[in-house]
Amino acid sequence: MASTVAPAQKGKNAPEEAPDQASASRPGYGQLLRTRGAWTFLLPGFAARQPFAMLTLSIVLLVQHTTGSYGAAGAVAAATGVSMALFAPYSGRLADRYGQRAVLVPGVLVHALSGLTLTALALTHAPLWLLFAAAVPTGASVPQVGPMVRARWGVKLKGSPLLGTAAAFESVTDELTFVLGPLLATALCTAVDPAAGLVAEASLTLVGGLLFAAQRSTQPPVGPVGGEHARVQHASALRVPGVRVLIVTFVGIGSVFGGMQVALAAFTESIGEPGMNGVLYGIFAAGNMLSGLVCGAVAWKLAPQHRLLVGYTALALTASGLWAAESVPMLAGLGLLVGVSIAPALITGYTLVEGLVPAGARTEAFTWLTGAVALGQAAAVTVAGQLEDRLWDGAGFLVPMGGTVLALVTLVALRSRLTARPVGRTVARGIGHRTPATVD
Repeated sequence: MASTVAPAQKGKNAPEEAPDQASASRPGYGQLLRTRGAWTFLLPGFAARQPFAMLTLSIVLLVQHTTGSYGAAGAVAAATGVSMALFAPYSGRLADRYGQRAVLVPGVLVHALSGLTLTALALTHAPLWLLFAAAVPTGASVPQVGPMVRARWGVKLKGSPLLGTAAAFESVTDELTFVLGPLLATALCTAVDPAAGLVAEASLTLVGGLLFAAQRSTQPPVGPVGGEHARVQHASALRVPGVRVLIVTFVGIGSVFGGMQVALAAFTESIGEPGMNGVLYGIFAAGNMLSGLVCGAVAWKLAPQHRLLVGYTALALTASGLWAAESVPMLAGLGLLVGVSIAPALITGYTLVEGLVPAGARTEAFTWLTGAVALGQAAAVTVAGQLEDRLWDGAGFLVPMGGTVLALVTLVALRSRLTARPVGRTVARGIGHRTPATVD
């Protein structure tokens, strides 16, 4: 009797884990995508996160067109990035506490309205301070769809060997947005209208965000509101020392994205080929995406904290050569190498944070890292814009070098904080701990 009851109970309590356990020896991308209900949040989630890679470049191209200054364009884009970085963690904490839908629906409405307002102000040559005033709510309301998708995978695959594969898959998806987003923004702003990129970004965010919010069945459950358990679940992820180290490293990664966006735009315009901007940035992002695919397929033996050190060293070295590029082929080759170096650092960072942060702060932890990238991007856009205005065309490439080198020094000095200590507390079991994964 016991032998017949146990399987029935197992099937009832863990219906999602059966197919995963059957393939525990070879968790790959194909098996991951066959997870029941996954596509219901993956497709709208991809549409809703796509504008994230369009926003900064669309603002830079529009404001530079209306003001004639890369410095002003970079400053307005930076205001958007800083406000996003400051508000993103609170958005993640609210999503953990009250549910993703409760945060997403008002967020995408505010973002679309703010983005369209910023567009109208730029086109009417409004004073710069008004552009800043519109840029702040535009950035603050950017929906944190990537972290929310990661949180949904964590619920779907709890205890499954596919968790590591999901971490790699989500990082590859992020990289794909950075391939398509800049290409789409550049094409719209140069071939259609300077405002077309920002209008498309606001529209995609609104439609994709509302469709994603409508998928209630895969939304992570809302935690308890009171008691000691709630206080543990809702403790801030920022209290974890290792998370603070990872934030610095992700700021350095953001400096690469922001610095290259401005510097590539200025460089291609200086040689009379502005249309090459999106192509060169696409090559950089394509290297990032392909490297992410490989990282998800490798059975790593090196500990993640050591992998991060190796990968980040490669990123700092390759980014340090960008400023010396004097031709499109040379810049394309160096950009490809920089892109290849970014994905391992991103994937390993998300892997590490899952082992360091309590489960109840899952979405918030992811948004801290996403916000760190945005903050680095915002600072890089500002500095690179000033360098382009004051020095030579392509001087903005100095920013990725400086940002990654400073972050690497911090990472080396504080690397011991990235090791999770086996203390008596509940540790997040979301997307993270690397497991050997193969590509189906």
